[in-house]
Formats: sequence, structure tokens, C-alpha cells
Amino acid sequence: MYPNTQLYINGQWQDAQSGDSLAVINPATEQEIGRVAKAQIADLDQALQAAAQGFEVWKATAAAERAKIMKKAAHLLRERANDIARIMTLEQGKPLKQAKIETLSAADVIEWFAGEAVRSYGQVIPSRQQDVHSYTVKTPVGVVAAFTPWNFPINQIVRKMSAALAAGCSIIIKGPEETPASPAQLIQAFHDAGVPKGVVNLVYGEPAEISAYLIPHPVVGKISFTGSTPVGKQLAALAGQHMKKATMELGGHAPVLIFKDADLDVAVSEMLASKFRNAGQVCIAPTRFLIEREVYDQVVEKIKQQVEALKVGSGLDDGVDVGPMIHARGYANIQKLIRNALDKGAKLVCGGHALEGKGYFMQPTVLKDVPFEADCMDKEPFGPLVLCRPFDSYSEAVAEANRLSFGLAAYAYSRSNKVCLDLGRDIQSGMLTINHVGLGFPELPFGGLKDSGYGTEGGSEAINAYFDTRLVTVAAR
Repeated sequence: MYPNTQLYINGQWQDAQSGDSLAVINPATEQEIGRVAKAQIADLDQALQAAAQGFEVWKATAAAERAKIMKKAAHLLRERANDIARIMTLEQGKPLKQAKIETLSAADVIEWFAGEAVRSYGQVIPSRQQDVHSYTVKTPVGVVAAFTPWNFPINQIVRKMSAALAAGCSIIIKGPEETPASPAQLIQAFHDAGVPKGVVNLVYGEPAEISAYLIPHPVVGKISFTGSTPVGKQLAALAGQHMKKATMELGGHAPVLIFKDADLDVAVSEMLASKFRNAGQVCIAPTRFLIEREVYDQVVEKIKQQVEALKVGSGLDDGVDVGPMIHARGYANIQKLIRNALDKGAKLVCGGHALEGKGYFMQPTVLKDVPFEADCMDKEPFGPLVLCRPFDSYSEAVAEANRLSFGLAAYAYSRSNKVCLDLGRDIQSGMLTINHVGLGFPELPFGGLKDSGYGTEGGSEAINAYFDTRLVTVAAR
């Protein structure tokens, strides 16, 4: 049973004041499975008032008490993981196992930031004068407006919310209309854990309308956005006009560099598992497979064999590796990119077609010898598509890895210590993982460079974006 989703404002679930709602579509069946309340300006005003009042309460709550409530929410999330995962699969499409992993990982994120709540320290600064004491204090920035996408309905919210709550901020979350019910379950866990009224608020509606109203609003002190680069640039510009702090986690087009001395079997199996997770709809998914020419044909054949063995189907079915894409727009776009690449001279290794029948199911697709003229080499292919190209030298591989304006994630495989160290220096990416998949853990920074955004949503630095650092200097008289 899939639940309808209301707005969560000032500690209670409620319909939009207008009564408006939007349809939620199961991407595996293309059928409406529920409704989500659509907020209007009146609802946003109510959420802003609630968040302002909640902030006054929450910032005065001891860090240890904030951490206690957060840890209880994490415990409840774990207890409810099976039910939440099923809801997520119905609305988002990903295999049930992946949905459960996302839910359990969210609990880990909450607990980790709960620990940071009690470890946010200021500094005592040595003074030039004997009777002067100078020190810094960290104070919560205020009300946070967070904007999150549909591809990881819980994961994308929980990082922003956990950091904000740990710092003592209140938050208004603009959740994804395509996948509203699983985020609502996350908020319910915090509600049941005892978070005070107004501290957490969840709204849905027209994204452009909500962002245009919340970002300039004087109650909001900071924004955090995860989404496409074009939209991120617009919101960052709006935040800049109003001097609002902003964290931007935007698009990517991640290269993976496979050198001839790498453990090829490990490289292929790990990269394909990452590539086809969530049907390839992942901002950090490895996309451009750059393979040293001496092992190029061998690696492409390994890729083909493993990709052809992937099972595509409803995320609720046993043994499914790849679920449907989220909506018709992305489904059509990935097919368009494949046709364009083939027209430009790319060679089809496997896949390449949509599955017949209902649902936004796309065959996992591998293209080789993809020319630079193909659109998919420049535009992020947000779907189950692998692009393969050979390289002849280290410098050629690095040049291609750095060619685009994106710089979110990158991957590499080599047994050479020198190559690994050189890559750490040369790859222009916010995150680089070598010889394993090591991204996304709560304790690690998560963010990009260049057009992939700025700021981090993981690691010890993440909470700092939700603080103001203030100087106090006192002369004894």
C-alpha cells in the first residue's frame, strides 16, 4: 500500500491550504499510485513562521540533547527500513535491496552528525596583550532552505537536515514531488523521536515557485541545493543577490581511468556496480570509461559480459539489478543520446533499446569508440549508459578526465604507486577514489569543483556551512 503525502509544517501533517495535490507515478507501471500535497505561498509563509519559531527553541537546546533526539530518529529509521524501502521502490523504481541500503545508510549519516553536534568547537586566540582575551564562537546560521532531487529521496535530504540540526538550525525541506512518501517517512522518524515543533518542515510543490520565494526571504539564512548545474547556477545567483550562504552539489560526468596494470576484473565489476546502481541515475556514477589501449578490447569484452548478465525489471521483483528510469523525460533523453552517439560513429557493444511494454525500462547500454562529437561525451548521460574510449598515455587520459567543466567525482585503477599519487595531484575533481569505491560515507567530504558546485555535504567540514563564526575579544578593565 502506497501512502498519500501531506506537508509537514510546525510539527503536524496537513494538506495544502488550497487543497491542491500532484500525482505520484510508479515508473515501473506508469500508473498513478498516490498523491502529494502541493504547497502554495500561504503554506510557505506558514512553514517560514514555524521554522523561525523552531529555530529559537532548537538553538537554545543543548547540543547533547539535540544529539540524543537525532540518535533516536536513526534508531527508528532502522526499525522501519523494510517498510520504507518498499515505499521508495514503488515511487522511485530502484531495486528493493538498494532502497533498503539507502535507508540504513541514512541512519548512519544521522548518527555521525549527531556526534558532530557535541564536537563543534571555537578557538582561543593568543593575544598580543596580557589582559586581552580573544576567542571565536560558532553559532547556528538560522533557518535553512534545502532543495533535494528524486534519485536518492532520503539520502539527499538526510545529509542537509542532519548537518543543520546538529548545528542548531531549523530547516524547510523542499522535497521531490516524484518521490515524496519515503522522505515523509524520514521526517516521521524525527517527529516520533521528539524533535520540537517547527524545527523540521517538509513541503512539496512547483520547484521554481518555491525556490524563488524561499531563497530571498529574510527568514532564511542559508540554502543547500542538490540538482542540475543549470538550475544550481540560477539558485546560486539568487542566493548571492541576497547574501545568503549556499552549498551547491550539482551535476557530474565522472571519468574512470583504467590503466593496463590494474586488476581488470576488480575494476570492471566495481565500476559496473556503481554505474548501474539506481539505473545510472546517480550524479557520481562512472560514465566515461577511459581504458589504456593495450587492454582496451579485453576490458570492453569483460564489460559486455557483465552488462548482458544484468537483470532489468521492477524493483520489487527478486534478483533485479536495474529498475526503471524515473520518468518519461529522462527515459526519452537517454535514448536520444544513444542515437546521437551511434549517428556520430560510436559502436554499439550491447543494449541500446528500450524494453517493450509499460514502464520506463531501458536496456543497460555500452558504447565503444565514442567520438568527442557525440553529445553524450559532453552532456551528463543520467541513465544506464557506459561510454568507452581508449587512451595511449597518462597525459592523454588526464586531459580527457579534466576536459569538461564538471568536477564532481572521478575513479581510477592502477597498481602503480606513482600513477596513483600523480592522479591525486592532477585530476580536477572534488572526489577521487582509486582502486576501490570509497565515496559517500558520512565521515568523508562529498562535493565538487567547477560546474559541479561548491561546499561539502559530508565529513567534518560539512557542519561548518551551518555555522557563523564570531569573534569575541575582551580587555579586562
